[in-house]
Amino acid sequence: MHLRRPEREGLREYESNLEFDERHQAAPGLVHGGLVAAALDEACGLLATWFRFPTVTGRLFVHFRRPVPINTELLIRSQVEDERGRRIHIAGELVDGDDILAHARGAFVHVPFEHFLSTPEGRAAGERWRRRLTTGDDAAE
Repeated sequence: MHLRRPEREGLREYESNLEFDERHQAAPGLVHGGLVAAALDEACGLLATWFRFPTVTGRLFVHFRRPVPINTELLIRSQVEDERGRRIHIAGELVDGDDILAHARGAFVHVPFEHFLSTPEGRAAGERWRRRLTTGDDAAE
């Protein structure tokens, strides 16, 4: 799953197109619910990170309203609802036309960058991530 990066820091809203395929299928023709939750976490988390870098998911509640079809272009969006101290409250939804297929609400917590650097692998990945986020160079991965 790859969602486009937000265009600039400090945004309060985000949206991206998303399409699941056969690799994401659970029941015939339908996306696995865990992947729907992961997509909503990613859309909310991308916004949280670009709103206040860096953040981690503190909690995420997902409401599945309708089955999510594979091979269908969908829209995923998120918006900042509130911020209190280190916490950013964000809502997200996955839609197909006018139909809301799933929606989520979460709290994302601002953490120091060092939070990710406790292992050698984490330090190397963190440095690549920092370069990608600061330069916009996806090849830095």
